[in-house]
Amino acid sequence: MTGPDKDKKFPLENYDRLCFLKNIIRNPDIIVGDYTYYDDFENPENFEKNVKYHFPFPGDKLIIGKFCMIASDVSFIMNGANHLTNALSSYPFAIFGNGWENAMEGKQYPQKGDILIGNDVWIGYKATIMAGVSVGDGAIIAANAMVVKDVEPYSIVGGNPATLLKKRFPADTVEHLLRLKWWDWDIEKITRHLRHLTDINPEKLEEDED
Repeated sequence: MTGPDKDKKFPLENYDRLCFLKNIIRNPDIIVGDYTYYDDFENPENFEKNVKYHFPFPGDKLIIGKFCMIASDVSFIMNGANHLTNALSSYPFAIFGNGWENAMEGKQYPQKGDILIGNDVWIGYKATIMAGVSVGDGAIIAANAMVVKDVEPYSIVGGNPATLLKKRFPADTVEHLLRLKWWDWDIEKITRHLRHLTDINPEKLEEDED
């Protein structure tokens, strides 16, 4: 056995609220890795509704790695939500036309970049992640957190705005895990190492790296 079928929409029998997320995404600007799942209290099709202000014109992307865990009602706030901050008014006059359509001539709304979520990231219930934020591999975002700046790998953050609560492991262990990149192994090798992946000794993962 090599685990669940990564291409199956609902990997749990008789449960249609948890999905392998890549298999329900329709928007080409949302990119999701294998085995990342989304669990929604009502309908996992809600995920794209939770990617807010994701209009075509900014051209930004939401990129999520492999083996991530995303709880219900997590929100991603994309660049389409941005207004001018270095002007006398932040009001979006131009979108209403009728003589206001040239208000942004020679100007552009702020662009903070893509949202990048690493691998093996756990995002808790009702967390919000803002445009331009990068979340490192192995990080944990607490429920109801408001993430407005980058999160380092294997960090736990929470609060509004989210701040560091603690590091999951010592620095040398984090470095070790980032070098191993177990999420990029083939699924047979991952399956062989499941007992080590659910333990706390990274050295055991190196016993069979080939």
